[in-house]
Amino acid sequence: MGMSVTISSAAAEDAEQIFKLQYLAFQSEAALYGNYRIQPLTQSLDSLREELAKDIVLVARLGDEVVGAVVGSTDEDGTGSIAKLCVHPRLQGHGLGNRLLRGVEEALAGRAKAARFRLHTGSKSESNLRMYRKAGYVAVGGRTAADGVELVILEKEATDYAVSA
Repeated sequence: MGMSVTISSAAAEDAEQIFKLQYLAFQSEAALYGNYRIQPLTQSLDSLREELAKDIVLVARLGDEVVGAVVGSTDEDGTGSIAKLCVHPRLQGHGLGNRLLRGVEEALAGRAKAARFRLHTGSKSESNLRMYRKAGYVAVGGRTAADGVELVILEKEATDYAVSA
């Protein structure tokens, strides 16, 4: 068998690989909505570098190649926001997205002390909705993004990640 995929914190030098991966991985979402103005496709490299400096960013690596990524942050009310979960198209459907999701949840609950997790996905993104529901997320609302895409907002409590003192 080949190399195994590892999950780790992203480093500043991963920015360009994450930027390219994000652009590639979100093409299918853009096509689904007929909208290539979605945020992961319009984000600048400098903006991504800022996320790397201030947020929790995890990557999945296959050797030296970044093949998956996810961003997490926590707001003042203890909600951990999860965004831009992406996996290289050639590796989708093998559980890597679930591993990244679980990893960012653990990091948000542990390092950032998140009490709950919140994320969003497009209302037509059935495979994403299925993955999030299977991971325990429930729809709590919706909104229209600035780019016009109808989003479903999902949350789950961080009870699985109680930190012992």
